[in-house]
Amino acid sequence: MRGRELPPSFAPLAARLGLLTLLAAAPVLEVFASIQGEGAFVGRPQVFLRLRGCPLRCTWCDTPGSWRLAATDRARIDAESGTHREDTWADAATAAAWVEECDPGGDLAVSVTGGEPLLWPEFLSALAPLLGARRMHLETAGAHPASLERVLEHCDHVSLDLKLPADLAEPEELDPAAGAVQEAAPRDAEGWRRVRRRNLELVAERDACAKIIVAGGRAATDFDELLGDVAELAPRLPTILQPASPMGGVAAPPRELLTALLARARALRLDVRLIPQVHRLLRLP
Repeated sequence: MRGRELPPSFAPLAARLGLLTLLAAAPVLEVFASIQGEGAFVGRPQVFLRLRGCPLRCTWCDTPGSWRLAATDRARIDAESGTHREDTWADAATAAAWVEECDPGGDLAVSVTGGEPLLWPEFLSALAPLLGARRMHLETAGAHPASLERVLEHCDHVSLDLKLPADLAEPEELDPAAGAVQEAAPRDAEGWRRVRRRNLELVAERDACAKIIVAGGRAATDFDELLGDVAELAPRLPTILQPASPMGGVAAPPRELLTALLARARALRLDVRLIPQVHRLLRLP
């Protein structure tokens, strides 16, 4: 794909869809209806379209099963009529039909999450006009500003992660033959600052929010650069402080750290909110 020979595991897909359609396809992990547990729309019913593939290795990631691709992958569609499994690779029209199965005749916003959706910009651009009255909300780890710029006009809302480089292991890029966008993830603090600032410039005047995961073992001063970049480049952007859910060896942040971060954000006159992962508290998907 993109000038490279397709590996054997992708040949059946190419035969079914054709290469041009395949460029606008993406690997789907699951589609389901639930409530939004994070960000600016917390508590709102939405349909979630979760894509596979992510080069990042965040220590507090709660969906590590979405990182990699395999020839045996299947998509789980939790439709109103019942759950069924399908080929993981789907074009935009198929994904839009799965969304409709999960909210028949409705108009719930579609939260496209992952994994990292910005690995599949052609898919996102093709999907948006097929959703009709439904808003398309993008949840991104914030590692691919060039891809974000390509799809931004199609997004009704962007939930942008701002990450501490100390919370990230070495990234693992996907095999180029899989067709993911070839925009390498940052590998050091300076690289992360560069892409973070570009992302903030892109969403500053958009319907968007910034989400900062706060885990235990960090100091309030560790977040000064992140908060300062928001204050400088996107001061009106809602900024969500999200305590990490204690799982996989990651500790929840102490109250003192959260209180100190709120104070620092308020001192910068940011529109700051402290919101836990509500779906985790309610034991919802």
